[in-house]
Amino acid sequence: MSETVSLEDLYTDLHAHPELGFQEHRTAAIAAERMRQLGLSVTEGIGGTGVAAVLENGTGPVVWLRADMDGLPVEEKTGLDYASTATAVDAEGIETPVMHACGHDMHVTWLIGTMERLAAERDTWSGTVVAIFQPAEETIVGAKAMIDDGLLDRVPRPSIVLGQHVAPFPAGIISLTSGAAMAGVDDVTVTLHGRGGHGSRPETTIDPVLAAASTVVRLQSIVSREVTPGKLAVLTVGRLHAGSKSNIIPDDATLDISIRTIDQEIRDRVLGSVRRIVEGEAAASGMTTPPTITVNMSAPATVNSAEHTEILRASFADAWGSSIIDYGTVSGSEDVGLLATAAGVPLVFWITGGSDPETVMTAQAAGRFEQDIPSNHSPYFAPILHPTIERGVDALVLGARTFLGAP
Repeated sequence: MSETVSLEDLYTDLHAHPELGFQEHRTAAIAAERMRQLGLSVTEGIGGTGVAAVLENGTGPVVWLRADMDGLPVEEKTGLDYASTATAVDAEGIETPVMHACGHDMHVTWLIGTMERLAAERDTWSGTVVAIFQPAEETIVGAKAMIDDGLLDRVPRPSIVLGQHVAPFPAGIISLTSGAAMAGVDDVTVTLHGRGGHGSRPETTIDPVLAAASTVVRLQSIVSREVTPGKLAVLTVGRLHAGSKSNIIPDDATLDISIRTIDQEIRDRVLGSVRRIVEGEAAASGMTTPPTITVNMSAPATVNSAEHTEILRASFADAWGSSIIDYGTVSGSEDVGLLATAAGVPLVFWITGGSDPETVMTAQAAGRFEQDIPSNHSPYFAPILHPTIERGVDALVLGARTFLGAP
């Protein structure tokens, strides 16, 4: 892709060509090529499909800027001219539609634009900037994969890690939160082992579908009845898979569960309650084989350095005034914090708006924000192009300059 391609064209191209985690070969190649066009040192294939590009400009701090690249197994319904029609085969061998339903295409666009700006304005700062294009954030394994593949030994070690995420705030708004900015996540798979048989003779079976349905209902009591009111905890059963035909009672039923918490004590309590309920429902159903409970992956809460967040807040406020807000802790999760933790350095991660301000204002006035403004992971999620692109690049450039040295 030519260096003359605008950021708008870059974004719409990335949006139309999403790729699942660890399949981001096209996206990674575009990012690497754009970085090479700037004359940067580029390393590809870190942790599978990760890319790191180093912009050295004299002595000074080392700032890492991170963008995630992967899309989601979602069928796009935005109706945009550049909407995705892509499909892919997922890790389970199932063909699925793919969409940038979480804005990672915008994140890549922001980071490329930021590196282009910083490279063009070397006389305004001193130090080193490392662009990290990370795979597989949606499965919370990409940051760890890059770390495990020697990221910290393959590029200059950071003084600080910065990043941002697009969300359905009004475009132009930025939310900065000190401390816990995003929740930690545990992804859990539960399999209930029953005894299959003919749908007309349920008395000869142990029905895992009924047990799974009861389990889903009972799991919803954990947050409402076992977590202290005011403490952040979210439990979602995102998938229930069982059976192949209406007249066959299957042997097994599988639940995929997402748990979000910040406090370690709450996390332990919720995970313990999940195990108790699953095992209890299996016993109540007369299952003779214990259920299988697997924690597939976990990531800690995304915790911003209070000191560095307030330094950046001052920079942003000087530039944009009342457009800088503090939304508080978000119940979504990220693995960007692992990069900072592995390096032993501060993290500042913020949220940048991407929705049409007038549309948001109208929805809020009508009390219909949740219904009318598509959220991340919705098949209708699509940030407006402008000023989302410009504000995101400006924020990442200013963020980097805030922690870099003077020329």
